[in-house]
Amino acid sequence: MDTENAGIMLSEDIEKLLTLAAAQDKQEHYQEMLETAQQANKLDPGSAEALALKARALQKLERISEATIANDQALLLDTNLPLAWINRSGLQIIQERFPDGLRSATRAIELDPKDPRAWANKGMALYNLNNLQGALTAMNQSLDCDPDFLFALQIKGDILHRFGRMHELVDTMRHALELAPKDTFCLSQMIQGLRALEEYGELPPFTKQLTELTPDSLFAWDSHMRTLRALGQFDEASEAIDRMLELAPEDERVWTIKADNLYRLERYREASQAAERALHFDQEFAPARRVHEKAVRLMYQRKGKRGK
Repeated sequence: MDTENAGIMLSEDIEKLLTLAAAQDKQEHYQEMLETAQQANKLDPGSAEALALKARALQKLERISEATIANDQALLLDTNLPLAWINRSGLQIIQERFPDGLRSATRAIELDPKDPRAWANKGMALYNLNNLQGALTAMNQSLDCDPDFLFALQIKGDILHRFGRMHELVDTMRHALELAPKDTFCLSQMIQGLRALEEYGELPPFTKQLTELTPDSLFAWDSHMRTLRALGQFDEASEAIDRMLELAPEDERVWTIKADNLYRLERYREASQAAERALHFDQEFAPARRVHEKAVRLMYQRKGKRGK
């Protein structure tokens, strides 16, 4: 084989490896991406793209120092490589150097305005600089480039939540959950949006799934319990309340909710006992005292009727 043909084949091999590494990046297979990028870098130590892909894999694997070195090497070889500037902005954001991260993301956008990652990094830098409107605009730009970019959808949802724009939050999280049905962040955002809109009929599948994915989360069980109670399903809510008490056995508020739930089920003696437990932890907790008084009064009324 002559030198020219060997060179062509080597170039083709490197190109295949670079394409594979980029695909592995999209699939979030970062260990495999690192190995592929290292192969490309070994075949061509002067490839800025191979080094940038290696740096991105290292960053995603949380090997920040190694990622920074590899990315700096990529930029020394090619100062106009968009991925290297995306990497640099991401690394700077991780290191909480937000003004630097913003500048690097802006440079990445100048080089490739169609890359959703560059816009998302700009959005994250602005988010951390408390420019939420600017961050939202950048995330929308990111989603214009890739409507299915989950990270941009997540951060957009968080910003919409902070702005109190709950209808838009729900629409955004609905799309995100189509892409990632088990994403706990998106589930939590969806639940908070629907609760704020009092759309309780839609909530049970989301709250139930969150309790299954995060069985030790008080937020998940509290959301599920409140949904069931809002729908008048007090028997079903009892299980969620008991789970909450396993997680927070000395929380007077949860004991008071248990008391109120039992009261609504007309189990007045048990309701008064649960309210007493709440008052044991906080004698001045007025909601528990009110439930206790109501439960005791109806308990004796019922007893009196039976006596007649």
